[in-house]
Amino acid sequence: MVKPFSAIQRNTYLEEMENNELDLLVIGGGITGAGIALDASVRGLSTGLIEMQDFAAGTSSRSTKLVHGGLRYLKQFEIKLVAEVGKERAIVYENAPHVTSPEWMLLPIMKGGTFGKLSTSVGLKAYDKLAGVKRNERRNMLNKKATLEKAPLLRKEGLKGSGVYVEYKTDDARLTLEIMKEAVHRGTKATNYTKAETLLYKDGRVIGAKVKDLVTGKTFDIKAKRVVNAAGPWVDDLREIDGSKKGKFLYLTKGVHLVIDQSRLPLKHAVYFDTEDDGRMVFAIPRDGKTYVGTTDTYYDGRIASPRMTQEDLDYILKATNYVFPSLKLEEKDVESSWAGLRPLIHEEGKSASEISRKDETFISDSGLISIAGGKLTGYRKMAERIVDMVAKDLGVKGKCTTDKIVLSGGAVGGSNGLAAFQKEQVKAGMNLGLEKKEAEKLVKLYGSNVKRIYEIIETTGEEAKHFHMPKSLYASLVYGLEEEMTVSPLDFFNRRTGSLFFDIHWVKEWKEQVVNYLSYRLHWTREQREQYIEELEREMAYAMNPEEKVQEKTHA
Repeated sequence: MVKPFSAIQRNTYLEEMENNELDLLVIGGGITGAGIALDASVRGLSTGLIEMQDFAAGTSSRSTKLVHGGLRYLKQFEIKLVAEVGKERAIVYENAPHVTSPEWMLLPIMKGGTFGKLSTSVGLKAYDKLAGVKRNERRNMLNKKATLEKAPLLRKEGLKGSGVYVEYKTDDARLTLEIMKEAVHRGTKATNYTKAETLLYKDGRVIGAKVKDLVTGKTFDIKAKRVVNAAGPWVDDLREIDGSKKGKFLYLTKGVHLVIDQSRLPLKHAVYFDTEDDGRMVFAIPRDGKTYVGTTDTYYDGRIASPRMTQEDLDYILKATNYVFPSLKLEEKDVESSWAGLRPLIHEEGKSASEISRKDETFISDSGLISIAGGKLTGYRKMAERIVDMVAKDLGVKGKCTTDKIVLSGGAVGGSNGLAAFQKEQVKAGMNLGLEKKEAEKLVKLYGSNVKRIYEIIETTGEEAKHFHMPKSLYASLVYGLEEEMTVSPLDFFNRRTGSLFFDIHWVKEWKEQVVNYLSYRLHWTREQREQYIEELEREMAYAMNPEEKVQEKTHA
């Protein structure tokens, strides 16, 4: 049986796209592109999607990993936006509860800080109302004593109390993948490592793209009635090819996060605090035995594909964290991993840098190329709806957007209310297959309702794991990743498919050789490909664990 999203079948999908004119070609496989592909497929449009790197490899795997409720917009009196974002957050949670979970966030009120007691209380109350926050998740105001009971490591000097409210934590890369898989199950043809080298035109109208498969080197002409540019930080590169980059353009800023073991930064609750130096807000969020802290916000004009943590970024976050949690005295050696991502913001010619927009914007060029840039993870579905409304109207398709009701791949767990019971039952099922409780818990958390497919692999071909000197749980994850999540390289697996490059780098070190051997065997790598993929993984591990300057010193030594 041909799997619709297998790394082994990539060439077949590209040939199918080349041989049949599409209604819509989406360029960009981050959360925005995935959302557009899903909405378009659901409305009956024949849809293709190409991504130059791996799915979610850009901004969509490098965010703060929160489905924000839009609290920060309240400060700018963006009332309508807070209401929309709050509703969207609830939809994401119901449709993908396995990759989204409520996280109580503590907002300390410090003497001379950004937030005062009254403004915090009123602001959070307004936020609860506008964002439609559930009754049991509404804000609480705490005095100093109660705040320190919840977060005993907080700086006591100048602390007045805190506000507690709910944000939603997510695995951004897996959320993007689940949207993409749902789109593929509904008819989208999608491939990673496929670059739009040029656009195709007829009578001045864009009618597709000449694309290159970066794995095999083959090129394909993919034709479509409409083309959407959802390339994130690369949106302007395509607008430039189209000759339509004018008026407004992207302004990129870099955000860095550090990962520290809970033994060194033991937080019971996430904390959202302002820094001593510049008043920027920083998150410290517990996750899977680690705490990650970020983010920075600095102008970026380097290579878009590889933003890196610098020594300055590292020092800034450590200083901010040590100020708020003074007893910890965190040092560089405490940082296990890190990531750096880019925010594509919109800058208008003739306006000052302070007027840069963080909202999404759509540009339609004279050739008909539709470009969408900016925006937030939480708003991906509404952004997709606006784009597909436009395309559907152009093509005379009448269906309305229904993605608010569509459970994403892996999300069939009985909604947010049924998640705990589902997880308990499936952990038991995993243990009946001989898995340790911890292994089963990890799989259930990662795959949601798709864990049943993982268990099927263990039952049918699990014995093969011995041949590759790996546990059955890892083997099943790899098979599933390869055949049903288009895992092409070890980095795809360790970063976007499992998140372990950031949150369990020791596990990566332990199993990288076996993963390389298995993928090499299944995908028939040449010696050069094998070396290239090993080098790529080693390089990304080095950059995750060290500032850019130190990696380069070692490389050039």
